[in-house]
Amino acid sequence: MSRSRWLPMPLHSLLLLVVWLLLNNTVSPGHLVLGTFLAFTIPLLCAPLQTPQPRVHRPLLALRYMLRVLGDIVVANIEVAVLVLGPMRKLQPGFVAIPLDIESELPITLLASTVSLTPGTVSAELSDDRRWLYVHALHLTDEQALIDTVKSRYEAPLKEIFAC
Repeated sequence: MSRSRWLPMPLHSLLLLVVWLLLNNTVSPGHLVLGTFLAFTIPLLCAPLQTPQPRVHRPLLALRYMLRVLGDIVVANIEVAVLVLGPMRKLQPGFVAIPLDIESELPITLLASTVSLTPGTVSAELSDDRRWLYVHALHLTDEQALIDTVKSRYEAPLKEIFAC
């Protein structure tokens, strides 16, 4: 058997051993043996539960994406504050279905989280076929503009970052 099969998560195993010894405040032979046993056994039992995730192919673009999202959060906070402090009858809340071009779980989760992190919008649901993201907007005046913004500002960079 290959090394990766016997030790699927070497860093986790080392961390488990160190934490075990620190929690017990001893390096006695018995705790070393038990800690080593746990450090090998727990990752072996957990390895089948891991879901493979797509790799980040463009890390600098990922950094730029994070900075863009942070900037959008600041701007959206100001916009929402102005809307909320104004007359409530002018608010036009609504739902919009955004068609998705990405299929992997991680990029979809990041997209939904980004939409929810940006004040004024909340990801409400993902369709069963993972082709539509339903978003609630606090003030929805142009449905297509919201769809275009989400697709161009958030989904397109995620497609590039994860090459999907």
